[in-house]
Amino acid sequence: MEPLRVGNGLADEAVAAIRAGKPVVLPTDTVYGLCASPYSAGPVERAYRLKGRDAGQPSALLAADVDMLFECVPELRGRVGVLLREVLPGPLTLVVPNPARRFPWLTGENPDALGVRVPQLAGTTRDVLDQLGAVVATSANLSGGPDPHRVEDVPQEIRAGAAAVVDGGELPGTPSTVVDLTGPEPRILREGAVSAADVLRRLQAAVRSS
Repeated sequence: MEPLRVGNGLADEAVAAIRAGKPVVLPTDTVYGLCASPYSAGPVERAYRLKGRDAGQPSALLAADVDMLFECVPELRGRVGVLLREVLPGPLTLVVPNPARRFPWLTGENPDALGVRVPQLAGTTRDVLDQLGAVVATSANLSGGPDPHRVEDVPQEIRAGAAAVVDGGELPGTPSTVVDLTGPEPRILREGAVSAADVLRRLQAAVRSS
């Protein structure tokens, strides 16, 4: 049976599904994401199975705001926190130090680092994050497939296996820029929705002023 397609402003069904440990498809500020509760391994494993993703691959913790990131990973307060506030919210995935090895089911093979996002959102996904605080998010494609920028681009297998599908219309379709903040200097791992030059300029300005 085709899962519920939820319109803007009707987030309760998606929230209930995520709280029940089920994966849902949500629009983000880049592409459609396959999302689940990040607080235990089971929901993440179900999302990975639906996507066909290797358990050794990391996924991002997607939070409502930077303060929520600090609630989830208190060790981010300090130098890294200054950098986060400089560039978030926005279409970025930031790989941050994870000294307490939190969320091990999200970190893949490197438990000392964690990918985090604070997207710039409105509508249903904003409502979902406001209610839940954070979700795990990976692109709603089959592993290795193209990133979906319309709900119709999400593979039928994923739409059928998700507890809810939120149709947010056509999205930009360019994945987030990925930046490694675990070393002494920021390092671009993947250039995407934000240019590498712009990200590095803003981060370096934050380092100089801190």
